[in-house]
Amino acid sequence: MSGPLELALQATSPGWHRRDFVKACGMAAAAVGLPAKAAAKFVQNAEAGLKPSVIWLANQECTGCTETLLRTSHPSLADLIIDLISLDYNEALLVPAGEQAELSRRQAMERHKGSYILVIEGAIPTADDGIYCKVAGHTSLEIVRECAADAGAIIAIGSCASWGGIPSADPNPTGAKGAPAVLEGKTVVTIPGCPANPYNFLGVALQYATFGTLPELDDLGRPKFAYGRTIHEHCPRRAHFDAGRFARQYGDEGHREGYCLYHLGCKGPATYANCSVQHFNEVTDAWPIGLGHPCFGCTEESLAFRVAMHETVDPNEILPPSQFPPIFADRGPISPMATAVGGAVVGGAIAAGVMASKKVAESTAEAGAGEEG
Repeated sequence: MSGPLELALQATSPGWHRRDFVKACGMAAAAVGLPAKAAAKFVQNAEAGLKPSVIWLANQECTGCTETLLRTSHPSLADLIIDLISLDYNEALLVPAGEQAELSRRQAMERHKGSYILVIEGAIPTADDGIYCKVAGHTSLEIVRECAADAGAIIAIGSCASWGGIPSADPNPTGAKGAPAVLEGKTVVTIPGCPANPYNFLGVALQYATFGTLPELDDLGRPKFAYGRTIHEHCPRRAHFDAGRFARQYGDEGHREGYCLYHLGCKGPATYANCSVQHFNEVTDAWPIGLGHPCFGCTEESLAFRVAMHETVDPNEILPPSQFPPIFADRGPISPMATAVGGAVVGGAIAAGVMASKKVAESTAEAGAGEEG
């Protein structure tokens, strides 16, 4: 398999035809749910040299979010950083080093003042004036604020940048915080995850680059297209949850049969993310539950690195299954019978939610009784 450098050479070689570039733009737009006109518009902008400048800062982090971005294939890394955007600063990918690297950042900020996309990876230490993370003699706190001042859009990628992540876990000696807490008063799009799914980032970046707008955000700054529902709502093990079938320990019959992992500590019912429908890097089942492990709740500040991995949590909400078919009248007015059937369906939906809650409670009680015995 070709690495990033080989792909980059391929992308800039004479064999890289316009139709390939157009196809890459189309796949990129489709992958993040943008309309076809977005791909066409982006091709037009890119060919006119209007690629958005991206300045990517690294703070207290493990580089996991950069690493997962390296493994996208629609578009590939080469298509992304050479043809779709202009990645002007990223410590992990820069060719220059030292003062030359910092010069690249300053020049990009000057040339694209007010329009560049600032991507922040990693938590930002604030204790003792931020001395726990410094680059080129300046603290991360200073650099983040400097770069944010003239950015057109600010994206915090990963849980560390979104709300503090691992560095902010108790007792948090460095005073690690997420970008929104450091950049109060500014709109910061948060893409939490450990690591974040790269397509959630690409969706935001491409929309901003194409239309100059940001997606609809929730009250935590997360794009609703990716964080509007809990993992539980579309979990492939949801049917077992509704039926009261739970794995009790790793490797038991229920676990092998694909039963619900709630009693093993799955945080899916309280975690907002799209992992269950957007697996990582186009690899089927490349996400915790797909591999047989409970959701850790890595997108949620109240769960990740604060609640024990295998401790159960109360579901935020238990919605009824979505398999109930809608009732429509074929023709003419709605009959009393249709009204009765519709009422039965609505009643059944409500009852399903109640029964699901009851089964969780009963199953929990049974598990507790078994442990006491």
